[in-house]
Amino acid sequence: MPQVQGVPIYKLYGEDEQWLMPEMMHCETIAARSKLHDWQIKPHQHHGLFQLLYLRDGTARIRLDEREENMGAGEVLAVPQMCIHGFHFAHNAGGHVVTVAYPLLEKISRQLGDRVAALGMPRMHRLDGDEESEQVRLAFSLIDSEYKRNAPYRNLLIESLLGTILIWMLRRLPAVHADQPRTTGKGDRHFAAFCQLVEEGYARHHPVAGYAEKIGITAAHLNVLCRNAANQSALDIIHERVLLEAKRNLVYTAMTISEVSDALGFSDPAYFTRFFKRQTGMSPKDFRAQAKTLFEQGT
Repeated sequence: MPQVQGVPIYKLYGEDEQWLMPEMMHCETIAARSKLHDWQIKPHQHHGLFQLLYLRDGTARIRLDEREENMGAGEVLAVPQMCIHGFHFAHNAGGHVVTVAYPLLEKISRQLGDRVAALGMPRMHRLDGDEESEQVRLAFSLIDSEYKRNAPYRNLLIESLLGTILIWMLRRLPAVHADQPRTTGKGDRHFAAFCQLVEEGYARHHPVAGYAEKIGITAAHLNVLCRNAANQSALDIIHERVLLEAKRNLVYTAMTISEVSDALGFSDPAYFTRFFKRQTGMSPKDFRAQAKTLFEQGT
């Protein structure tokens, strides 16, 4: 089984083999997989896969990176690639899990603009009693139904239903800089390219100007794009990604502070500790101890 610093990476939870499906998405009920594991899905990651979990009935205790929270009936969880996640479902839990390969996600999201960057963070959304929420409930049900059969235009219909769910989620995100003009299509592509470069090289500590040069724009322009799309500077986004990986390593692996520091490209553990404390208000050692205590209380 492939590993990244001790955290399992699965195509689908509990499966070591490559994803054999000829298509770029997968749909199953929550019970179908959870029953096989006593309703508990241990923390793991997916590479190149985006997941939507719709809890129609019952409850669940979920773990997302370093935090735990409760999930109730009528909630939808979006889990991007490489986010460490795990679930402990109640035995009456019902709903659907839709897994989408990123090429398909990008195809569906192509017309959604810079707001799609929000899909890079795990988020919980609650379905209400309004018409749009009813459409989303129906979309999950229809995806499940279409996935199980081979009707004409099946793939096109599934893509349209996935688009319905994604648009519903993006519409519920708070507006960022509503008083500023939206970025252009080229700006969207530049911001997406920056996010991809950060994902590939966050541990190398490239300067903002270096990222901007690779994209073909100035550092100042890159910062404007980041402010418009994510309400953060380019450096903030880089630091946030480094911090996320540090938290994952501290919580889910037995790596020493020195090993975490080295894996993230810091010149020495003291520098890493100062960076971590500046970002979180606590030392890596204290963060690890606090996370362990919180998780033990939640189990």
